[in-house]
Amino acid sequence: MFQDYLQRILLTAPPILLALTVHECAHAWVAYKLGDPTAKMLGRVTLNPLKHLDPIGTLALFFSGLFGWAKPVPINPRNFKHISRDMMWVAIAGPLSNLALAAVSAVIFKIFLMGGFDFLSAVPGAYRPLYLMAELSIVLNVSLAVFNMVPIPPLDGSKVLSNLLPARNAFAFSRLEPYGFMILLVLIMSGLLNKLVSPLVFLLVGLLTGGF
Repeated sequence: MFQDYLQRILLTAPPILLALTVHECAHAWVAYKLGDPTAKMLGRVTLNPLKHLDPIGTLALFFSGLFGWAKPVPINPRNFKHISRDMMWVAIAGPLSNLALAAVSAVIFKIFLMGGFDFLSAVPGAYRPLYLMAELSIVLNVSLAVFNMVPIPPLDGSKVLSNLLPARNAFAFSRLEPYGFMILLVLIMSGLLNKLVSPLVFLLVGLLTGGF
């Protein structure tokens, strides 16, 4: 029992740490490129997971496999030339980075399926764990991307939607922000969010791994 649990932790830890770290680093890097140095000055433009991880959000991803989060990247919108538009690009950078990482993982996964990486045969027991990590990385990164694009504050999708809405509607939508976390919690606990996002997750994972 303990051995199975330990194996699961060892298999899932690298994909989860990489997925969360890349997501937050992408937010920080795009914010910096658009004129806000706040995150860079705080050391968030980095692939060091210790700079990004939120203990509860990381555990949530470990146990759910679908929902999780890291520490929010600090942003000062006043440093942007076009606040609403630039906030949208910063927000969407995280999910896009996860989709890119899922695509890279899919390529690695397919190479494994085609019998690539023969050099790993020199390392006993290395082939299967790395193959499983690649497979897990696809699912985790697609799940994070889809989950974060749900248009409920404080998720990234809410900032994208806010930029796309007319000013009056965007202001009305912003009033949801104080209640966003509670709304998310209710949707997650009720299983409704899982029902909403799972079909899209399965579709994207199927497209990335299809035919193999």
